Amino acid sequence: MSNVIRKALPVIVLQAALFALPAWAQSGGLDGKVFVADAGEKGKEADERGDLITFAGGTFHSSACDKYGFQKAAYRSSDGRTFDAETLSEKDGRIVWTGTVQGDTIEGTFVHYPKGWLLNPNPAPVEHWFKGKAKS
Repeated sequence: MSNVIRKALPVIVLQAALFALPAWAQSGGLDGKVFVADAGEKGKEADERGDLITFAGGTFHSSACDKYGFQKAAYRSSDGRTFDAETLSEKDGRIVWTGTVQGDTIEGTFVHYPKGWLLNPNPAPVEHWFKGKAKS
């Protein structure tokens, strides 16, 4: 490695870390918010009612997904209004969430990528909607 690269490397690493810091630092912008939401498959009526969607400690949680083994997950929000998260379940696959919080309302979509099994190793993803109000 040349002397120039060796001297510049620490500066490059520091600049990269500082560039990434603002997005990471804002990951908890929705912390403390709790919503009661309904959800359903895209184009259909709600089939899940009263889901508690919680943002706390930089994590996202959907209580309706507990029965399927989905865990809390880190969420990202660069503006304290929009967010995305990916929750995982060892037995049921993964869910990718995207949504918007505006005042006391929340809405968005999530795509469930079911875990494959012997007779259906690559199940099709299923898109859902959700919408709710702040828990009072």
